[in-house]
Amino acid sequence: MATLEGRHRLHPLSALVRGWKVVVAFLAFAAQQGIERAGRGLDARHLLVLAGAGVTLSLLYGWASWVVTRYSVQDGHLRVDTGVLFRSSRRVRLDRLQAIDVLRPVLARALGLAELRLDVAGGRGSHVTLTYLSDSEALALRAELLALAAGLDADAGEAPERVLARVELGDLALAHLLCLDTLAGILAMLGLGVAAARIGGPGVVAALVSVALATLAPAARRFLSHYGFLVAESPDGLRVRHGLLETLAHTVPPGRVQAVAIVEPLLWRRLRGWCRVELNVAGHVGPGDGSQSVLLPVATRQVALDLLARALPGLDLAAIPLSAAPRRARWVDPVGQPVLAAGADERFLVTRHGRITRRTDIVAHERTQSVRLRQGWLQRRLGLATVHLDSTPGPVSPRVAHRDAGEAALIVASQAERARRARASALPERWMTARPQDGGTG
Repeated sequence: MATLEGRHRLHPLSALVRGWKVVVAFLAFAAQQGIERAGRGLDARHLLVLAGAGVTLSLLYGWASWVVTRYSVQDGHLRVDTGVLFRSSRRVRLDRLQAIDVLRPVLARALGLAELRLDVAGGRGSHVTLTYLSDSEALALRAELLALAAGLDADAGEAPERVLARVELGDLALAHLLCLDTLAGILAMLGLGVAAARIGGPGVVAALVSVALATLAPAARRFLSHYGFLVAESPDGLRVRHGLLETLAHTVPPGRVQAVAIVEPLLWRRLRGWCRVELNVAGHVGPGDGSQSVLLPVATRQVALDLLARALPGLDLAAIPLSAAPRRARWVDPVGQPVLAAGADERFLVTRHGRITRRTDIVAHERTQSVRLRQGWLQRRLGLATVHLDSTPGPVSPRVAHRDAGEAALIVASQAERARRARASALPERWMTARPQDGGTG
């Protein structure tokens, strides 16, 4: 295992991996210049000099960045010094760590490298990255930092894990195929394909290509991101690993889940009994593609409920009674009114909405940041109101939709009181410490 004593450099190949985008940009610029000069007589030597200079400068800057970047652990802090033109020294309190993720982009994987991303309490902009370390060094350093964050010895090693759920490749492919947007795009492509075969012409072909890219590219991106999806349980939280070209290993720490949603698209629900689990995690800043907001991309409802019992200890969704929205709410939401429902117990508030894509949102009372009541002009005429529960940024936005105005006011008052009591009795969360399964909020 790597030692944390002294100051350390990143892997020497970091300069190459970090600078490849700049190199590609210079090569693309050189190619563009070559195309523009092709009609006036191509000066190949000039282009080679231009491309060579750009690549050389990029690699020199990457090398200089590698030389000045050091990291060390001192007095419970991770210190990262970097900067070529402008020096920067960042100190991270280890007891404020929210998550430590391991990212492996395509080129980094090919070279046996990995990036460590440390999310620190404070939200977006408060993360620190070490780009790049050797794969073994990144895993060893992550284990040491987690141990120190938990108040253990740095040589405690990585906590053991137990696999809870694994997404099979066939289920993942079928799930993406059964998405309504994917099916609509495929039907549009078939129609344009028939038109192209009968009519032809560049316009129809261009439309076919555009529809194919717009439809298949997002689906392919999601498929590649969720490939090999695995969720495991460990003392430091729920560990999630996924990705084909770019792999991501991140941890959902105990107590950091702010809200969760069980999402059941129509075809998934009717044909396979499948659902997707999404969540909001406090202070967790992912790679920007939303992949860290998915706890499970596709699974049966029972598997999802078993997993949620780990993410939200004490949750028994079947034991929380839900009351329906009044019938006059159909004037505001004629399609979704029959499934609108909400309920609460002493630990959680649960809401349900959406008839085509059904969503069940769950939020622990102590994780409620604020409660708001809103009325549109039609709601005022019908005597209805909607209660919104504010959470951290993420895909889950719990709301109790289209309730009687008097009932909505009572929900706001009771939810604010539940949240106050729950926060007063909540136990502090710490790395490597599982939350009590039988904890209550009274």
